[in-house]
Amino acid sequence: MPINESDIKTPLLNTIDSPADLRRLEQQQLPELCAEIRQFLINALSVNPGHFASSMGAVELTVALHYVFNTPYDRIVWDVGHQAYAHKILTGRREAFANNRKLGGLSGFPNPDESPYDTFAAGHASNSISAALGMAVASKLNGDSPRRNVVAVIGDASISGGLAFEGINNAANTPNNLLIILNDNDMSIDRNVGSLNSYLAHITTSKTYNDLRYKAFRALAKFGMISDKSRGSIMRFNNSIKSLVAHQQNIFEGLNIRYFGPFDGHDISAIIRVLNDIRDMEGPRILHLRTVKGKGYAPAEKDPAHWHAPGKFDPATGQRSETQTAEGKPIKFQDVFGNTLLELARENKDIVAITAAMLSGTSTSTMQKEIPERVFDVGISEGHAVTFAGGLAKEGKQPFVAIYSSFLQRGYDHMIHDVALNRRRVTFCIDRAGLVGEDGPTHHGAFDLAYLRSIPGMTIAAPRDEHMLRHLMYTAQSVDCGPMAIRYPRGRGFIPNWQCAMCQLPIGKGERLTEGRDVAVVTIGTTAHAAAEAVARAAAEGISAAHYDIIFLKPLDTEMLSEIASRGMDIITVEDGTVNGGLGSAVAEWLEDSRHSDIRLTRLGLPDKFISQGTPAQLAAICGIDADSIYRTIKESIEMKARTKTDML
Repeated sequence: MPINESDIKTPLLNTIDSPADLRRLEQQQLPELCAEIRQFLINALSVNPGHFASSMGAVELTVALHYVFNTPYDRIVWDVGHQAYAHKILTGRREAFANNRKLGGLSGFPNPDESPYDTFAAGHASNSISAALGMAVASKLNGDSPRRNVVAVIGDASISGGLAFEGINNAANTPNNLLIILNDNDMSIDRNVGSLNSYLAHITTSKTYNDLRYKAFRALAKFGMISDKSRGSIMRFNNSIKSLVAHQQNIFEGLNIRYFGPFDGHDISAIIRVLNDIRDMEGPRILHLRTVKGKGYAPAEKDPAHWHAPGKFDPATGQRSETQTAEGKPIKFQDVFGNTLLELARENKDIVAITAAMLSGTSTSTMQKEIPERVFDVGISEGHAVTFAGGLAKEGKQPFVAIYSSFLQRGYDHMIHDVALNRRRVTFCIDRAGLVGEDGPTHHGAFDLAYLRSIPGMTIAAPRDEHMLRHLMYTAQSVDCGPMAIRYPRGRGFIPNWQCAMCQLPIGKGERLTEGRDVAVVTIGTTAHAAAEAVARAAAEGISAAHYDIIFLKPLDTEMLSEIASRGMDIITVEDGTVNGGLGSAVAEWLEDSRHSDIRLTRLGLPDKFISQGTPAQLAAICGIDADSIYRTIKESIEMKARTKTDML
């Protein structure tokens, strides 16, 4: 349902359909506009959930950027994109915002296919500086006139990522005019960790010092006593004096990148003044703004971690719907993981847990609360998390590494080089595998089965339910099979009574769930539930379909496949990952290698394209892995087999 703008009283915002409209406002009107944007966000996101606290904290910054810069000619590159809702609202998508993150609606993240104001696809952290630097350098090479300004907006959590450091290092040594804005709210999803975060929180460029330095710079520039040509020697002299006095070097100025800040990120007049002053400077520079995540909504300011993406809520009370309706339902897979990990760690002193800025998101926080010395949140640094786990495993520890599927892609080389090659006993607990829903293509766990299967020595498994997840985790800590990956989906499970006695599973062995004679459905992970429904519907029509849960993608249960082939049944594989390279491909390869060309194989999975946002149920139907699609495929397989027999007669 469209948002009724008159009900939420946003008269200024209602007049803005582009940044050009914004720039026609008087500067003194902007605080009121910011208040209206926050009211709009509160009302919109209370009924259509999204990333709340980050966007609330970046309102003034967003308004100031579009007010000062000539977007979209000037480029703004958002890191991650959690904070970009105000940007979307100001760039012609206010009325469409009611369908944000919905099927056929707006993407929850910046998307160049959606708007020319979205300059670069985002969803994962730390890529903005490198991408923006590329744009800035290209603009100089192209000789763009007038000068095209490029701005990278990055958070204090994202700037700790390795790619961001690589980008900063290159920016310091490449001719460019890049402006980096550090949106420092002392938060990612959970509290930030690491020495860089501590440095940003206690940077010695005090407000008094910055005010004095900034005013001196403006005065000298006004009278022509300072120029960009002289900036290098002036910066080096300034840095030397400051380091001598403060006994600390500014990390950015140490790279000869001009630094301004920190400033109050909610003082829009100050932000506009600084942006105007530094907009046309030559060379890379960093503007450091301190902001409050959830700014303008008291519940979010008090508890920004839970308000990162709170779901539906009552705007008046801050009561979140999820906390009201969770009772009596199965718990989330991540919570089964978290509770089981703690249970195992209590008995096995060698178990340690690692996550990358996702303590609560993966529920490793459960173990952290009781055994904090054996839980490591390494921040947004998935590659480091993997290699760190390899080092721990080398000395006899049993690391459980909990990372979202799409984020683990960033640690792929480390999995090969630092874990698998050394045959380290590391268990990768891959959360958010498969279709994640409204977060869309940057977050779907579409590729893990395919990208893991090619790694030598990697054991890969997926549980169909909570009990199986517990059994697989118990098996991982009981059997040294080298690196092992256990992937499971986002959201709630299927069994309210998820606790069970754990047992060790035979590696590489699947399970027949339903006997049948006409066709065999082979599933992996939670696709078993949709398949079970389809098999039951087919049975009601007299079709005898066997159902097998392969459990392990690698090593593959070839005995199970031989049994199916010996009975002459055609095979339908079902997986919630890309159809290229996963379960279907593994079965196809086995059929070819074992000379079973007479067995017809139908592979159901995610198609060879990026899947947009929508509810998991909608996307499963579109991808053809829901119960209806599997049921139709079973019937088509039987009909095709019947036609083949008729043709042979």
